[in-house]
Amino acid sequence: MGGFAAIGECMIELSGANGDQWRMGFAGDTLNTTWYVRALTRTDFAVDYVTAFGDDPFSVKQRRFLRDNAINTAHSPTIVGARPGIYAITLTGSERSFTYWRNDAAARHLADDPDALAKSLDGRQVIYFSGITMGILSPKSRQNVLNAVSNARRQGSLVVFDANYRPRLWENADTARQVLSNAFHVTDIALPTFPDENALFGDATPADTATRITGYGVREIVVKDGTEPALVIAGGTTTEVPAVRADAVDTTGAGDSFNGGYIASRLAGLDPLVAAVNAHKVAARVVEFHGALAPMNEAKKAFKA
Repeated sequence: MGGFAAIGECMIELSGANGDQWRMGFAGDTLNTTWYVRALTRTDFAVDYVTAFGDDPFSVKQRRFLRDNAINTAHSPTIVGARPGIYAITLTGSERSFTYWRNDAAARHLADDPDALAKSLDGRQVIYFSGITMGILSPKSRQNVLNAVSNARRQGSLVVFDANYRPRLWENADTARQVLSNAFHVTDIALPTFPDENALFGDATPADTATRITGYGVREIVVKDGTEPALVIAGGTTTEVPAVRADAVDTTGAGDSFNGGYIASRLAGLDPLVAAVNAHKVAARVVEFHGALAPMNEAKKAFKA
C-alpha cells in the first residue's frame, strides 16, 4: 500500500475582493486537504486528487495547477461539454460566507464510472473523502463511492472521512443523515466538525458527536470545534487538544487544513494527540492568509514549529 488519494470537487475560487476586483484560484474542501497533505509529506510520496474535469480552458488550467504542485489526478475522467464549479468568498471581518455556481460542474460525474474510480483508489495507503463529495453526486454515484471506498478498505487502505455537512447540497436532512451515516460505517478515522454535526444530528456537545460516531465502529475520531479545543478519541482515551491562537484574516479552509495536518502527521507515524497539535498549528497559520490555499512553505513552517 502506498500514497494518498482524495475524492471530491476542485472549484474555481474567487477571493480577496477589492471593489469589483477578485483573485481567481482553485480550491474545494477535499482539494484543500490534499494541498496540505502534499505540502507536509515527502516529495516522493504519491498524492492524487480524484475528481472529474471538463474540457474547457478553465479545466485545462485546473489540471495544470494540480500537476505544477505535484498533485496527480489518477484516472479522473474528462466530461465533454462540462466545466468547473465556482464559488466566491464574502468576508465579515475574518469570518467567511460563500456564494456558489456549481449545478453543472464536471465533478458531479466523478463516480459515474465505477471501474475508473476503483482504479484511482487501488493500492492507496490512505483514502480521504467528505460529505461535500457525497452531497454533489447522484444517489447512484454516491453508492459507487461507498462501494469503491469499502472495497479499497478491505484491501488494506485506511479511510478518512469528514462529514462536512452543507444543507444546500442535499435533497433533505433525512437523506443527508442516511448517506453520511453510511459513510461513517466505512471509515477508520473521522474528522467531523461539531457545529455541522449539531445542525444535522442534533448532538448537544462534541462528546455526544464522538459517542455517536463511535457507535458506527470508527476507532479514531477528532471532533473539531473552531477555536475551541478539538476532542480526540483514540486508543480508548478521550483528550481535549487546545486550539492555537491566530491573527485570522480569512477562516476559509481552516478545518480542511486541520485535516491535512492531522493526516500528514498520522502518515508520519505520530500519535493522534501529537497529530492534533500539529493540525491546530497548520490551521492557525492558514487562516492568516486569504483564500483556502495558503503557500505550502508556510504550512510546512507551522507544521514543524
